[in-house]
Amino acid sequence: MLLSKEAKAELFAKHGGTAKNTGSAEGQIALFTERINHLTEHLKKNRKDYNTERSLVMMVGKRRSLLDYLTKKDVLRYRAIVKELGLRK
Repeated sequence: MLLSKEAKAELFAKHGGTAKNTGSAEGQIALFTERINHLTEHLKKNRKDYNTERSLVMMVGKRRSLLDYLTKKDVLRYRAIVKELGLRK
């Protein structure tokens, strides 16, 4: 799934502050979450797509790393993004 430029800009504006601030941890976590949700739906239909499954696992790991970084850096920002995106922790 390729997100359009407008969709990415909207996602970063909502979670990262501005549409140009693509490097913020919140924006990247939101982008990974969007992609993870899409791949999860794809894998429900295509169970034997092992390459996509591997990509999904790697993406979840990257998002986890960003969440860990945010926890160490600023717990309030971490709690806010987890609540916004509806993540478990």
